[in-house]
Formats: sequence, C-alpha cells, structure tokens
Amino acid sequence: MSNGGAKAAVASVGAPQPLDWKFSQVFGERTAGEEVQEVDIISAIEFDGTGDHLATGDRGGRVVLFERTDTRDYAGHWRDLEKMDYPMNRHPEFRYKTEFQSHEPEFDYLKSLEIEEKINKIRWCQSANGALFLLSTNDKTIKFWKVQEKKVKKVCDMNVDFSKAMGNGPIVDSSISTSSKQFIENGGCVRNDFSFPTGGFPSLRLPVVTSLETNLMARCRRIYAHAHDYHINSISNNSDGETFISADDLRINLWNLEISNQSFNIVDFILAEVITSAEFHPKHCNMLAYSSSKGSIRLIDMRQSALCDTHSKLFEEQDDPGTRSFFTEIIASISDIKFAKDGRHILSRDYMTLKLWDINMDSGPVATFQVHEHLRPKLCDLYENDSIFDKFECCLSGDGLRVATGSYSNLFRVFGCSEGSTEATTLEASKNPTRRQGQTSSRPCRSLGSLSGVVRRVKGADNLGVDANGNTSDFTTKLLHLAWHPTENSIACAASNSLYMYYA
Repeated sequence: MSNGGAKAAVASVGAPQPLDWKFSQVFGERTAGEEVQEVDIISAIEFDGTGDHLATGDRGGRVVLFERTDTRDYAGHWRDLEKMDYPMNRHPEFRYKTEFQSHEPEFDYLKSLEIEEKINKIRWCQSANGALFLLSTNDKTIKFWKVQEKKVKKVCDMNVDFSKAMGNGPIVDSSISTSSKQFIENGGCVRNDFSFPTGGFPSLRLPVVTSLETNLMARCRRIYAHAHDYHINSISNNSDGETFISADDLRINLWNLEISNQSFNIVDFILAEVITSAEFHPKHCNMLAYSSSKGSIRLIDMRQSALCDTHSKLFEEQDDPGTRSFFTEIIASISDIKFAKDGRHILSRDYMTLKLWDINMDSGPVATFQVHEHLRPKLCDLYENDSIFDKFECCLSGDGLRVATGSYSNLFRVFGCSEGSTEATTLEASKNPTRRQGQTSSRPCRSLGSLSGVVRRVKGADNLGVDANGNTSDFTTKLLHLAWHPTENSIACAASNSLYMYYA
C-alpha cells in the first residue's frame, strides 16, 4: 500500500500543473445592447502553420486576416537576447492585417436553391515568396486565395515646366518656332530648322516612378466548383503541399491546387450514414480520416479502395443497448475531428463528449471527456429548439497535452490528457475568462504515450454551463469555433461577432 501511495505521489508530482489562462485581446467587441448583424457572426477560425497569422471567416462571406506583432520587436536579435538571458515572457499579440470578400450569395437556377455566402472552413496553405495562400469554402464553392503586399507606384516629375506653361495651352520654348512646323497627314511634323540649343532643353525632364506605400492585395487564383451535390462541411490540406480534399454529406473529393476543373472521388457513400468531417493525416500524404453521423471514424489509405475493410480501419464505441433512446444516434453524431500533431491520435467531438482515439487501437477511445453530460435530462427541449444539432469544433495543443472545445453561454473547456493530469478548466469568452469558473471534479488521465488500453476518463461532468451561482446554460449564446496556436498555449475563439484570444 505504501508503494502504491508512493507511485501516486510520483504521478501527481510529474503531472503538469493546470494552465492559468489570461485574457489577451478581443476584436469586434460588442457594447452593451448592441445588435449583432447576422453577416458579422464568425463562422470559421484557423491559425497558419507558424502561428504568426490567423484567419477568420464570417457569414457575410468575408475573410479577415490578423498577423502577430509581438515577435517583430525582437526580430534579428534573438541570439543577443539569449546571451543576456533576457526574459521572453510576452504573450502572443495580433493586429488586424487585411480583409477581403471571399464569397458572394449565389442562386442555383437548376435546383432553385439559394447558396449562402457563409464561410464554412478556412485552411492555410504553404506560403511562398512572402505571399500568403489559403483556401476558403462556402456550401458549394472552394476558392484558392493569394494575399501579397503590392507597392503602389506613382509617376512623378512629369515633363512639364510650370514656369513656362501658358494657361492650359502647350509648352512654348524660346528655341522652338511654331511657325516653322510643316504638318503631314499622319499627324507628325517636319522640322527644317530642328537643332538642339547649346544648353539643351531645360524644360525637358524624364518621368520618375516612385513607390509611395504598400498595400495588401488579395487575388483569387483558383475556383473549385460544381463537384458537390450537398453542402461542403470540410476541407483539408495534404502534407505534400500540392493536394487537398473537400467533403460533403456523401462524398470526399481529392483536388490538385493547380487544377480547378478536375477532381477525383475517393469516398462515395450510398449508405444510411453521412460524412460529417474529414481530415488529412499530418504526416502521411496517402492517409485520411473521416467521421460519420453514426459516431464512427474511419481511417483509410487512398492507395487502396476507401471502403475496403482490409485497407481501412473503423473506430467506434459500442453503446449499451439498455441505454439507447430516440436521441442516441443524434448525440452520437461527430461534428469535428482533428489529428494530433504526431499523427497517432485523433480527437473527435460529438454533442455530449470529447473523445481521444489511438489509431493503433480500434476497440474504443483511449479517453473520454464529458462536456454536456448535465444536459442529458434536457434533450427533449434541445431537440425542440434545434440546439441538439449544433456543431461544436475541437482542437488540440501543439504538444498534444491538452484538448479544448466550446459550449453554451459562450463557455469553452480545456482538458489535460497527460499522465496524472486532473485539469478540467471552464472559461468564458469575455475579458474576465475565469469569472464563471466553478470547482470541477476530474479524474487523472494517463499520458498519450502510455495509453496501452481502452481507458475512459470522465472529467467535470456536473458543472459545465452552471456557474458558481447555479445559473444554467444559455442556449442562445454558443461558442462553436475555436483554434489552438500550433506552438504556444494560446487559444482564439469566436463568440458571435467577437474574436477573443487567451494565453497561459
């Protein structure tokens, strides 16, 4: 027993401490009583691979770019600062960079269908020659954008000598006699007495092109259209930097970035379930994973048939038949999946939980984090007001030690998944993120590297959506979209039309 206690003590000492989250920035903050326009609501968030740029899309079809500014103050001086042991404890700071209209509302006359301009997903591509590249999509059309700085040039020092100009008439020089010109049919003239003066023409000056300022210009390089009959719910870049996939309810297409008039169909469903999310493997360009409305995840190898059982792996958790109800399949539908940076683990989000899967074990999730368990008695009400169909996203930290997802009342949750971690933090998208944080119960979780079996860890199942005063969830305010910085503990999340950023 003493040995067991010693092991527990070692585990608790080795577990990382819960992060202390602090408010960093907010863009588009609402004033009290301000009405939010539907077109201004943020519908997509994505960091680029370096974390130096952040993109958001809204329901009005606009894409807004932000760039990091706190690293520029020390550009070119990192070695000197290291020698001086300079404390680098500044948190990430971003500023508005530019925005552009990515999509416009359209109408499909063949199907009598209105196509919204809302941005469903944004994905960054590899940058080149100082230019930024990204993909954005609405329900039907994907666009490939290039954002680059362009110098605005202006011609100065025109060939005009204002001291010798007479009104708006021609410039007259003392050495030129207009009466000696003989005009010909094509508009030219023949000068019999043409000669250069000794000092040249003082009024003749060559124009000079100067650069006055630099503007960011967004240009659409490719448009990938007419390949999906249903609404596009996912796009994902391949690690080869040349291809990407797009997914709708029944189909996944493979595209080449440079070819917009041809795509290859790699998954085509004719089954009772639908595709809800798809993601490329971060390291293997031939592998991808997609989730379904049945609560399962399938990992496939594109070199083989996507639906061939011998070349794909199915991940699903078996439900207890005694607990099945009308809502079982609805709440089991996976709304988002993300690969961990190491490519070994997949994080999935359904309506009730976050689940962590090991691609080497298909018997069930290695960890389960309860998010909406306290809402189970209210499923009938949630079904009547359609809240049960809300699609919450999820994200992982760059080191794979923590996961995060959103909830109602503009709350989001951060869970630790390292060995011995009891971290289960509830934060609010506001300038005081911890004001509604209550005491949450949690159980230790094993580290990703040591998960050797199906281990289900339930964390903070009782208090989400209920603050210290016992207030219940507000289903009219929901935090659906969030993103974790790829290298630092920084989270960007969208609350309606406002973009909040936090660091730890």
